[in-house]
Amino acid sequence: MFQSKLKTILIAVFISGLTIAIILNPEQSLDASKRGLEIWWEVVFPSLLPFFIVSELLIGFGVVKFIGVLLEPLMRPIFRVPGVGGFVWAMGMASGNPAGAKLTVRMRQEKQLTAIQAERLVSFTSSSNPLFIFGAVAVGFFNNPTLGILLAASHYLSNLCVGLSMRFYGVTKEKPIQDHQRKSVIESFFGAFKELHVTRINEKRPFGKMLGDAVISSIQTLLMIGGFIILFSVFNKILAIIHVTEFIAFISSGVLALFHITTDLSIPLITGIFEITLGNQLTSETNGELLDKVIIASFILAFGGLSIQAQVASILADSDIRFKPFFIARLLQGVYASIISFLLFKPFYLNLQSFETSELPVIMISRGPEWATYYWEAIVHTGPIITLLSLCTYIFLYGKRYVFNRTI
Repeated sequence: MFQSKLKTILIAVFISGLTIAIILNPEQSLDASKRGLEIWWEVVFPSLLPFFIVSELLIGFGVVKFIGVLLEPLMRPIFRVPGVGGFVWAMGMASGNPAGAKLTVRMRQEKQLTAIQAERLVSFTSSSNPLFIFGAVAVGFFNNPTLGILLAASHYLSNLCVGLSMRFYGVTKEKPIQDHQRKSVIESFFGAFKELHVTRINEKRPFGKMLGDAVISSIQTLLMIGGFIILFSVFNKILAIIHVTEFIAFISSGVLALFHITTDLSIPLITGIFEITLGNQLTSETNGELLDKVIIASFILAFGGLSIQAQVASILADSDIRFKPFFIARLLQGVYASIISFLLFKPFYLNLQSFETSELPVIMISRGPEWATYYWEAIVHTGPIITLLSLCTYIFLYGKRYVFNRTI
């Protein structure tokens, strides 16, 4: 009872203090809010919306079950998750945070995962998408496209390491898995097709209704994500104004010195722990060895920032999936990514930099990491238009359903 009251007091004091700080610093709060809105408006919404909608349709038509049956012999022995985890992992890497969490919750609601399996799966399907790593971080912040190869390699390899580590999570609480009879490729394919067909037959909604549900559900999730991005952008600015960030950075500088990393990166590190984009930007602008910057940037990318973790926590709240294993996995991935980036710095960056352009294969010259520059600029310019049109579609569909339900 005392702990509950203490928690209530702390929450009330924190919210009140944040409100007062915003009132006392209106201009800085507005700038931070606008910055968060721009990130969501230009990049997050247009890049995630197609993946969310397509994922909902793939689940509804049974394609995910089809993929799950085919990937069962791979995913279950390696990661101790059903085959549908392969689909969630691939979509999570392609679309970025928090798609892995959203799809994991969806699979849990479909009863294709147990709670333990879902907690395992969400822990290693959280990642930044390649466009953000190459376009925003490597090109936009570091102005070094080749660096994207190193950051992406350390990021996705650390994802794999987390998956291998989390396979041991909850083993004692899980029922023993019965060995399934091995099937040939043809038998597995026909079994997967049968599951696809049964799921499609059982889905009673017409295509138009499924598409409308997918659009509404996806945009509602993205509106929630936008709120978190704006909130944490303001929160991060307030912490910097009242010098809390500097105080925590002073403490963390001792840890960086222990690993022979320049202490100038302590403030970018703490900033990145709260917000991934600003943290990476400050890391790129800090004076110091490039290797030190890469290690910190890799940690920030892997940890994801409390802003993204708050988004995931909100999504997981709709299910019985606990947030604690996810948070521990983010810390673990941050450590893995830092170590891997240190080990791969020479082969994946220094060695590539030493090559003459004429010595590289034609495909690397014509389709090198610079592709990210064009895609990133394109999405930044067209993103607001896509967001505006999508929101108009959402308002139309939601209003139409509201009127329809009122007339019944």
